[in-house]
Amino acid sequence: MKSLPYFCRGEVIQGFGRGSKELGIPTANFPDAVVDCLPADISTGIYYGWACVGNGDVYKMVMSIGWNPYYKNTKKSMETHIIHTFKEDFYGEVLSVVMVGYIRPEKNFTSLEALIAAINGDIEEAKTKLELPEHLKLKDDNFFTSAASSSSGSSTSVPTTIMNGH
Repeated sequence: MKSLPYFCRGEVIQGFGRGSKELGIPTANFPDAVVDCLPADISTGIYYGWACVGNGDVYKMVMSIGWNPYYKNTKKSMETHIIHTFKEDFYGEVLSVVMVGYIRPEKNFTSLEALIAAINGDIEEAKTKLELPEHLKLKDDNFFTSAASSSSGSSTSVPTTIMNGH
């Protein structure tokens, strides 16, 4: 996919409410405006990369882009699982992500247990791949620090969307 790495930013919105409650794997959801602006060559499936909430630290992440066939969604979504434990929800905060690689296409599962096992496998794969030097360097990309510097103490707000910002 020639659009990778892909940089985007948007406000965290309320999702379907399944990540934390049903799956035990919390996700942060982007609004339709961010999902609708994905380049054509970013196909549905599971991606890995880096994520930052507001002015916080940068963490590893996995992201599902698509229709979530197990749940038969009628709306395409971008759901980011940040590989870190947060003390509380962060709806309304700005989420900045860099998608650096593709793990697999989205697919249906025969059970909730199979879906959870696949997601946990995706998380482990992401953790390993993000240790590669070409991916690790993106953790310190100025995309993340530009979000912090533009929102702290300045009258300029963080842009809600930046598509392929570099």
